[in-house]
Amino acid sequence: MTSYIPDAARGLRRVFVRDLTVQARLGVYPREEAAPQRVVIGIELLVEDDAAPAGVGADRLERVVDYAVVADRARAVATGGHTRLAETLAERIALACLEDPRVRASRVTVEKPDILPGVGAVGVSVERVRNDAGVSQG
Repeated sequence: MTSYIPDAARGLRRVFVRDLTVQARLGVYPREEAAPQRVVIGIELLVEDDAAPAGVGADRLERVVDYAVVADRARAVATGGHTRLAETLAERIALACLEDPRVRASRVTVEKPDILPGVGAVGVSVERVRNDAGVSQG
């Protein structure tokens, strides 16, 4: 499993978006296809940063991964139609995050908090890693 610990010596930072809440059609039951439900998404990215920890040009917005872009991309994937499995949704979001070449790895959690009585949430986490040959499953 990939370490998501920031490592200035390797020029790596961890970027995250927590508790992104959307209304999405997610699930295998007809009611889940017909009506959106609350879905909570968490994203952690391991990002290359050639200016880490404080190199030349370290304080330039254009060199970092934009949290808003990450959140908007995940929101678009989650609300873009019906998805049967939380696993599929998490996978799609993880791969969308890897479209940014600075992202070395993505970990995405998809939670359905309103499905089982007496349970805070059910869900899944996936991890995808970019390597020299492309993207591998984590």
